[in-house]
Amino acid sequence: MREYKAYHYELARLKEATPLMQYQKGEPFENWQEKAREKLIELLGLPTERCEPQFQLEYEKEQGNYTEYRFTVQTEEGYVVPCHLLVPAGKAGKTPLAVCLMGHGSGMHLALGLAKSEKDQQLLDEWPHRAMAPRAVREGRCALVIEARAFGESSDKGYGTSCTEAAKTALLMGRTLQGERVWDVMRVLDAVALHFPQVDMTDIVCTGNSGGGTATFYLACLDERITAAAPSCSICSFEGSIAAMPHCLCNHIPGIRKYFEMGDLAGLIAPRILVVAAGEKDDIFPIESTRQNFEKIQKLYDVAGAGDRCALVIGEQGHYNYADLLWSKMHQMGVK
Repeated sequence: MREYKAYHYELARLKEATPLMQYQKGEPFENWQEKAREKLIELLGLPTERCEPQFQLEYEKEQGNYTEYRFTVQTEEGYVVPCHLLVPAGKAGKTPLAVCLMGHGSGMHLALGLAKSEKDQQLLDEWPHRAMAPRAVREGRCALVIEARAFGESSDKGYGTSCTEAAKTALLMGRTLQGERVWDVMRVLDAVALHFPQVDMTDIVCTGNSGGGTATFYLACLDERITAAAPSCSICSFEGSIAAMPHCLCNHIPGIRKYFEMGDLAGLIAPRILVVAAGEKDDIFPIESTRQNFEKIQKLYDVAGAGDRCALVIGEQGHYNYADLLWSKMHQMGVK
């Protein structure tokens, strides 16, 4: 019987296609990185014009073992990003930073360990790993939490997610929601460097789970201020995950698989530290595809002369933020 299913046809085309800009053996690696980074910026459709940040500190609170700063930054004309910075108490001099990026959920407050509803509290009780910022403070770092576009306070209802319409409209303008999220983090980091002298901007870990891990990955590809990237349950082949099953539209970057597989892009992070966490039972980022993708990552790091600066850690559960595994491995690799 003849096959009429369009999706099966598109998936077969994707599987057969060789990414046009994957690294070729013998090519000067830094030359490839420069060309690949330019192409990724184009594909993500990042904004091109910087604006006045119009930084506003909304409050400062002592929270026992850290001071919490709530502030906003204008990252594009007319678009303002709410943020929180936790600074550990009793530390002299500058303190290194952890950028904690939330994935799909009710908002960045979960990364702070705060509940705005009974459901939030149930999630935090069941999945305490969502409270990334207090964990980063326990690691001796400042923790920066940013509300991603279409999440939480940035969503249509001010709680939850509303990615689809935002992502579709961005595509009409040649942009992507993912690219806008990366741009926001970059501009917020500029503001942190300017307004919080107690933060050591030469030592920045970025981490996140699921959609937060995806943003972590693309951010580290483009912003070399990130000294160590630690994405969880998000780094898999496009073929094995994003194209293979339903995912939020914000994961889809027009044309990206024509030029790169996800593992190819990790070459833009080398030789900086990259620790990828995955779940043995993750049903939307399948472990076998993740392992195969990491083989490509390892080869690129070897080419960069940094084979010992990337690692894959695997947890026993499913789609989970494996913070213990990530921090433990980063410490083994020299992250303080």
